[in-house]
Amino acid sequence: MLFVRVADTGSFSRAGRELGYAQPTVSRMINAMEARLGVKLLMRTTRKVTPTEAGALLLDRARTVLAELEDAENAARGADGLSGVLRVATPVTFGAREIAPRLGPFLDANPALRIELLMADRRIDLIDEGVDLAIRLGPLDDSSFVSRRLASAPRHIIASPAYIARRGCPMAPIDLQGHDIIAGRAPGNVVWTMRQGQSGDISVKLAARIVATSIEGLLAAVAAGLGIAMTSAFACRGELERGEFVRLLTAYTLDPIDVHALLPTGRQPPGKTRAFIDHLASSLAK
Repeated sequence: MLFVRVADTGSFSRAGRELGYAQPTVSRMINAMEARLGVKLLMRTTRKVTPTEAGALLLDRARTVLAELEDAENAARGADGLSGVLRVATPVTFGAREIAPRLGPFLDANPALRIELLMADRRIDLIDEGVDLAIRLGPLDDSSFVSRRLASAPRHIIASPAYIARRGCPMAPIDLQGHDIIAGRAPGNVVWTMRQGQSGDISVKLAARIVATSIEGLLAAVAAGLGIAMTSAFACRGELERGEFVRLLTAYTLDPIDVHALLPTGRQPPGKTRAFIDHLASSLAK
């Protein structure tokens, strides 16, 4: 386990902090392991620790053995369920609004399991940060991971009742050009594409008046009555149910946003990871 965490994190001190060892102790244990095997497993530099060719071979086998050992322990445990720590990376808003509220039944069924939610809107490196799986929304741009689609959510065009009362309701996509647009991209023009029935795509080029680099910021601007935004049903489910937001242009549909679970390649995911993915897929489908 120690060697795997040092190799994955690229740091003696970080692996030590995770596992409760002082950095000198980690160094001595790795040195002893290399001496016993008679090969160099890790290349040390002032910036990072990386596996040698021999270390990479050992790392791959060690990950497989650890996953199989955990599965064997969980099988022996039987009715007591899964155990250990499951590290899940997720975007902040989706993690807070959709993942965290769905943990209860899974944790109740597995009382010996702990879950760490690494909630960040940046792309977390699964290997470097020791993540078991990452939740990604939208198109996947990295083919070096194994992925499974968990759900697909429609996108909505939304505004607050106060904004509609003040500025009126757009009746067609082209009407959006006369409204204040809240976007989640870089400043400048955005293009919203939608369709009606069997007709072709309708694309509208819009100038964003407000740009928010996080979903929470975008939703806060909508709630403040500052304009119209496009977001996924997952992001605004609660506000729509409470009447704080209203959907606009409901006769038109937009491309849905997919939710994927990403896993490191090259090894069988442990049972706790597979079970959690199955739980999410089932829960998100409801």
